[in-house]
Formats: sequence, structure tokens, C-alpha cells
Amino acid sequence: MQHRASLPTAVNVHELKNFLTLAETLHFGRASQACNLSPSALTRSIQRLEDTVGEPLFLRNNRTVTLTAAGEKFRNYASAAVRDWETFCAELKDDGSVGGLVSIYASVTAVYSLLPELLESYRNAYPEVNLELRTGSAEEAVQQVLSGEIDVAVAALPDRRHASLEFLPLAETGLIFVAPKNHGHIPTSGDDQFDLNRAPLVLPRSGLSRRRIDQWLRKRPNNRPNPTTEVSGNEGILAMVRLGCGIGIVPELVLERSPFRDDLQRIENAPKLAPYVVGLCTTRNNLRRPGIAALWELAQR
Repeated sequence: MQHRASLPTAVNVHELKNFLTLAETLHFGRASQACNLSPSALTRSIQRLEDTVGEPLFLRNNRTVTLTAAGEKFRNYASAAVRDWETFCAELKDDGSVGGLVSIYASVTAVYSLLPELLESYRNAYPEVNLELRTGSAEEAVQQVLSGEIDVAVAALPDRRHASLEFLPLAETGLIFVAPKNHGHIPTSGDDQFDLNRAPLVLPRSGLSRRRIDQWLRKRPNNRPNPTTEVSGNEGILAMVRLGCGIGIVPELVLERSPFRDDLQRIENAPKLAPYVVGLCTTRNNLRRPGIAALWELAQR
């Protein structure tokens, strides 16, 4: 399944879309409504795909539906195949119109703060494009693009640029330390700086902000921070900080947009971490597609 997706027949395209809808909702009832199919018809569609693949794509029982390992791989294939087919159909018209499917991945904060004006302008300019928006952890954004599962992501500019990626800056935000407002005394060292040795931390499991704090700690071998709580997603970090699990490290933009911002405080005497740039990320191959090139051009304005 590592090869480039081939152009499927129209029937297969519908079944691939059915699969992708179920992979997104993980619920046969909701997926069948979204696909305008009966649950039994959706089940037969999935079974035909499983027969073709030769392995189950979903594990299901009376309560839950989950993707198998083969299903996860097939989702990447199906996403690429549907995008290729819709791009081919749009280019075949050769009338200068922009259509097809464009999928976008962003954190909840990015959806609220960076995308509304851009997506509204895009929808008004290119109503034939089918936009698909997925939300998730910011640290997973680049990998979503590299895997081919998503066309465009809102991501932090990586420390090391991947050769196949293109990045368009949208905003710069600082990395800050935050604590609950009722935290009381925030431990400091002799120079009146926030003391990492005396405070539990709430950190992202991976991503640029995690690398920033890890780099800072490596340069100061005497620092021995208390055990940390690891969380996926900046919004989750703030929720854990609010619960009193420790001191969090998040982009300032996330705190400004958080529903918990009135319950949290920025630690002013904390270490100064390098800020990072947030922007749109896609592959060079994707930029050849009219729908993505049009989105890129609008964002550049």
C-alpha cells in the first residue's frame, strides 16, 4: 500500500468515500446517514472492500468500531485515491474552475484563531471545492501531511525542514509557562527565577514546544525537574494545569484563546524559550493541485 494511489472506478470511489466516512465517525449509524445509505448497505460496502484487501479493516462489536492496523494503512491509500480522482476530474474539465476535495488539519485553537477568515474567503471564491476539516493535536500536524492523510495542515515551522514540505507562515507566537491562578507561591531560585527543580511540569508528548524545553534543559545540566505529566495537545495541557497537575508550557496564542484563560496565569519569571512560527504546511506535489494552490495564494494575500 506504499505505492501511489491509482485512479479507481466511479463505483470504487463511492466505496472509498464510504470507508473514509466510517473511519472518521467510527459509528455505523452516523456514517450511514452521512453517506445516505442504510446501515446494511454501508456494511456490504465495507465488506466488499475488506474482501478486496483480504483483511478486516474494522474491528466491531455491539458497542465500538475501531480501525485495524490494515484499516489505518488503507485510510491513507483511500484518502490519496479519492483526492487523485477528484483532482483528475477537475483538471479534465479544463475550464479554469477549481473543484475537488481539499482536506485541512488543525488544532482547535488554530480553527478559532487562524482559519476563519481564510476559509470564508476560500469558500466564497471556490464554492465547487469540497472542504474537509479535521481537528487534532498540533504536534501531529506535519506527520498528517507527510503520511498523505491530509492535504494541508496548520503547523509549527519545524526546526529542520523536510525536503518535500512547503511552509507558509501565518503568525508567530511565544512559548510560555502557565499555572493556575490559585496556585499560590510559585517556586523560585536564588536569582528570583522560576525554579524547574521544584515544580511538576505538564508537557506535550512530542512536537516543537517539547523539543524547545528539552533543549533548554540539556543546556542546564543542574536542572532536575520533578516528574512530568505528558499530554497530547496544547488544549489538553491547559486543562491539566487548571486541575492542578503542574506547570504547563504552551504557545501564548493557545492561552489567549482558551476557555480556561481566566483560571490560569502566565509565569513572568520563567525561562525564556524561543518562539515559533505557525503557518500552513503541505507537500510540493500537493501544491500542483488547483484547489490547494488556490488556498495557498489566498493565504499569501
